[in-house]
Amino acid sequence: MNVFDIIFLFLLTLFSTVFFTYYLRKILIDANITDNPIVSEHIHKTGTPTMGGIALLFSILLVASFYFENKYVLITSLIFVTGGIVGLLDDLIGLKIKEVQKLIKNITNKPLAIGQLILSPGEEARAATDKAKREVEKLINENKIKVVGELPIKNEIGEAEKIMVQIVIGIFLAVTGIITTLGGYTLGIIAIPISIIGIVGAINAVNLIDGMDGLAAGIIFIASLFCGIFVYINGDIGATLPFMILTALTLGFLVFNRFPASIFMGDAGSFALGAGYATAVLITDIPYFGVLALSVPIMSVIISLIHRMKIFRLPVEPLHHTLHHNGLSEQKIVFSYWFITLLVCILGILIDYYIFL
Repeated sequence: MNVFDIIFLFLLTLFSTVFFTYYLRKILIDANITDNPIVSEHIHKTGTPTMGGIALLFSILLVASFYFENKYVLITSLIFVTGGIVGLLDDLIGLKIKEVQKLIKNITNKPLAIGQLILSPGEEARAATDKAKREVEKLINENKIKVVGELPIKNEIGEAEKIMVQIVIGIFLAVTGIITTLGGYTLGIIAIPISIIGIVGAINAVNLIDGMDGLAAGIIFIASLFCGIFVYINGDIGATLPFMILTALTLGFLVFNRFPASIFMGDAGSFALGAGYATAVLITDIPYFGVLALSVPIMSVIISLIHRMKIFRLPVEPLHHTLHHNGLSEQKIVFSYWFITLLVCILGILIDYYIFL
């Protein structure tokens, strides 16, 4: 394994991703497989093709056919595709509309409690909870709110079912037997729960952050690039391969997914990237840096969990939608998340190089 092999793999992945995404986008548009955003600020994105993660699956399968003898590439590709298939099933189920929720607006000059939210004067929100739905008609009759639109809510796999399937993906990774040590410790049977936690955590972190143009793809691009740099400066050139694949996949997809996005990855993409990233981190034994590089999505998950536990309330979940809801532009939010990820990764590399090497 040498630098030329890495360059070839990177270019093969990059150009195949651009090629597959370009043609998949045309197919999805012709088939009218497009997005129906539930966040009111994103209504203008209605009609953008989704399920673009399918292109990532084709690309990584092509790469795996060239590098199937490399254990890092083979295992990462298998788990990546498995995660993508699970996400694709969720996308397909989501083509059916489950319900249509009302978009309501506070037309009083005082804050208004409805459901679990407090609407400021002039503020809009979805009537999503059962309590909010029951209160809508009463508040309309009292001339406190008005319905300003309707938002289609897609069908999806239940949260418990999603977690169970993600656990199965973690078990698939564990039974390969490739994860024997982590962070300097021999795992033994502990490899199974570690694999499950890594896969479930990464999938949900990437899936949650995938809500704005280029946000998830950009973060995984930066995190994977610096994970590759991290293992390279620590002397394992072969371990850079799965990270170079993820870097090239996300860079190629960003050609079409950056603002303004002409295609979305859907759960097929976010599940695949989450599963692939966790696999690459675990099999190359860089858990500390891998978690650090993904700290922005992880913090977003923590904030959402705090919201769901009712410790404090977000007007719109997750955090990046709240920031947009409060007036920050999508481009600034995405750039901020990318920039924070970049700073954290650079800091991690510097600490490793100057303190631990």
